[in-house]
Amino acid sequence: MRHMASSKRRPLLIAVGLIIIVIIITIGVLIHQAQARYQSDVYTGNNQTKVNPTKPLSILLLGVDTGADGRIDKGNSDTIMVVTINPQTKKTIITSIPRDTMAEMVGDQKTNVQKLNAAYNIGGSTMAKASVSKLLNVPLSHYATINMGGLKQIVDAVGGVTITSPLNVTFDHITVTKGQHHLNGKQALAYTRMRYQDPRGDYGRQLRQQQVMRAVLTKLAQTKTYSRYNQLLTSLKGNLKTDLSFDDLVGLATHDRSNMQHIQSTQVIGSPAWINTSSYQILSTQTLQTTSNQLRTQLGLKTATLNNMETKLNAQNTTYDGKTNLNYDTQGLDKITYTDSTN
Repeated sequence: MRHMASSKRRPLLIAVGLIIIVIIITIGVLIHQAQARYQSDVYTGNNQTKVNPTKPLSILLLGVDTGADGRIDKGNSDTIMVVTINPQTKKTIITSIPRDTMAEMVGDQKTNVQKLNAAYNIGGSTMAKASVSKLLNVPLSHYATINMGGLKQIVDAVGGVTITSPLNVTFDHITVTKGQHHLNGKQALAYTRMRYQDPRGDYGRQLRQQQVMRAVLTKLAQTKTYSRYNQLLTSLKGNLKTDLSFDDLVGLATHDRSNMQHIQSTQVIGSPAWINTSSYQILSTQTLQTTSNQLRTQLGLKTATLNNMETKLNAQNTTYDGKTNLNYDTQGLDKITYTDSTN
């Protein structure tokens, strides 16, 4: 009797085994296809440093909007965020930096002080990383550039995002009222673009951009999102460029999924200034030092006293206070006069 029962189970076991093999092969093919598309459409291939998912990681996230042509290799980076991931503390922190921050364009042939968002337009991701890194004395391991105009497709690819709006937002004939909403891509794009109606100005827009980015990252960490990988990869083509390889992302997703469930946001606040008839934001030396300390601590690094072009110019502008006196002197180091079209 035992022999007969075993004989009857054998075809079933073989069938189950075949199904498992087919599933494994299918998953392998899908992963290979996803890897090929990602490496071709998203990965820039210009970083030789492989991510160690057990160690802290820093990523410069740049948001650009260069129209519908899909080009994100030029244009000002109107969204500038430093994303730090610490596997030991299980924390991911998104730090927004004002786009109009006065900063040195590190890597330019001559000393050049401009708005920080010009670094990407002048020298691409290399200059943007170098300029933000020197501004805050923080190493930046990697970068990712997102076309904010393509945010609509990305949000749709993850099934929409849920946010809580602190105010009524109207932009491009779309209104998101105060309160909690589940936004599709078109609504999320309008929500992140509105600036002038917000009493907090660009700082308010930064917070809304952080909300949406945080929601997207949370969705990406959810298992059910994996079934949308094909739509997600399609949405990324022409809208995302990064030096994080497919294997890097798989490693981060495998080891650091819990980090995406503990995402915090913060922003650096500056003071208004006029430089050569253009409106800037000045980050005080104290603000720069505090931000540097926070980021370095998050990355497991010792804090260090800042000594860069920004702190030197701050020390020379003894009468500037950002309130009654908005005039700020760069000692002739600014090379561009901004107009309404270049702001």
